[in-house]
Amino acid sequence: MNVSALVWIVTLAVTVVFFVWEFFSHVRRPHEPSIGESARWSAFYIGLALLFGVGVGVVSGWEYGGQYFAGYLTEKALSVDNLFVFLLVMTSFAVPKAYQQKVLLIGIVIALIMRGAFIAVGAALIANFSWIFYLFGALLLVLAAQQLRGSHGGNAADNAVVRLARRVLPVTDEYHGDRLTVRLDGRRLVTPMFLTVVAVGVIDLVFAVDSIPAIYGLTEEAYLVFTANAFALMGLRQLYFLLGGLMERLVFLSQGLAVILGFIGVKLLLHALHVNEVPFINGGEPLLWVPEIPTWLSLVVIAATVAVATVASLAVTRGRSSGVSGVSGHSAAAHADAAVADGRHSDVAVTNQGGTAASDTAHADRGRSDAETP
Repeated sequence: MNVSALVWIVTLAVTVVFFVWEFFSHVRRPHEPSIGESARWSAFYIGLALLFGVGVGVVSGWEYGGQYFAGYLTEKALSVDNLFVFLLVMTSFAVPKAYQQKVLLIGIVIALIMRGAFIAVGAALIANFSWIFYLFGALLLVLAAQQLRGSHGGNAADNAVVRLARRVLPVTDEYHGDRLTVRLDGRRLVTPMFLTVVAVGVIDLVFAVDSIPAIYGLTEEAYLVFTANAFALMGLRQLYFLLGGLMERLVFLSQGLAVILGFIGVKLLLHALHVNEVPFINGGEPLLWVPEIPTWLSLVVIAATVAVATVASLAVTRGRSSGVSGVSGHSAAAHADAAVADGRHSDVAVTNQGGTAASDTAHADRGRSDAETP
């Protein structure tokens, strides 16, 4: 696939313009998106991603088109997995609903930047060292095993970087709108919003570790890797609000991702053997008799796994109410409000998507009048 420098420049420019437009059109004014708004924009971004894939198939051939679609499906599934952890972070820091959009957009931008760096490094490694496929394949098999054990344990908001930020930086006890910093009594302080962004950034770095090797197992074209990642992340903010409590019902998502990561890991190892240059394996000669998994089979396996995991999850959890541990919207609102008022930002029950925005926003704005404009 021949991608000129001009195409790369245009693609990167359009991506930057898109996120700037996202901020000024949707995020600058704090609000909780309605289900209708989230559904419309989610459909738009998914449609745009599919249209781009068709364009790739028509212009560059359907082998590359299939690679893009397989990569997009995988990255989209992994991005939904990100949302689970984002939900835990938002809950742990009791982020008011109206301000969660800003955290999500910043998190998505950080994720794309980190993945862009990983993509560049991955492309350089693949171009110069064929043994990297062994490393990527083994890594994905390890990550698949971790997914089977469950990927959402622990306190995602209490990692070492966040703890260091708490010790080093002066932090306010309250939210001050959606600002990351605020000046109080002549001192510049960071808000809990800043700590939330730090936690999300660390999570993005962790998720990039499985995301990039996975898609490089489906295509070696850096352009397809980048665009599949970009389109998978576009619309993730709206998807967060659209899914809402439905995310708690995707109980088999980790198992589905484990199957996908394991499948791609095996695919990478087979490819590594096929192009082998490692001296102690077959004398450094390729094992040409080793079969390679075709793109169409990868696409079928990934699509079928996502579909089965989703349908099975919804079937098993049919009739289950949203939320965690049976916390009602009223009680969750009380816990979130108390956490914001007292400066406690952990172990807050997951709130109902629609029931607490007004209460959260009211408490988040407490003290705004006392703060100087930064």
